[in-house]
Amino acid sequence: QVQLVESGGGLVQAGGSLRLSCAASGRTFSNYAMGWFRQAPEKEREFVAVINRSGGSTLYEDSVKGRFTISRDNAKNTVYLQMNSLKPEDTAVYYCAVRYSFGSVNPGEYSYWGQGTQVTVSS
Repeated sequence: QVQLVESGGGLVQAGGSLRLSCAASGRTFSNYAMGWFRQAPEKEREFVAVINRSGGSTLYEDSVKGRFTISRDNAKNTVYLQMNSLKPEDTAVYYCAVRYSFGSVNPGEYSYWGQGTQVTVSS
């Protein structure tokens, strides 16, 4: 069992920045790839970014490339999502999730999920 707690969401104007954090507990954090997903109202949950166990490899959804950066600190059992140049279309609940191996963008392949943190970008 892995417990995940997201934080850092909020209301920001377009062009602004937020840094999301996801603190993990329960199992060895460094054994897992970590992903960020988001879900807007009446839309399906979608992939945002994923990072491998060591932090040396990352993948991003096309619309966030160059604006968002995923990173992790295995000593702190925490994964981060730095979001810059935010747009109104980034408004969603953001979730972190765990998967044993790296590379999947399918939320159905992730085992454990946090409760989510709301990000709202005003125009």
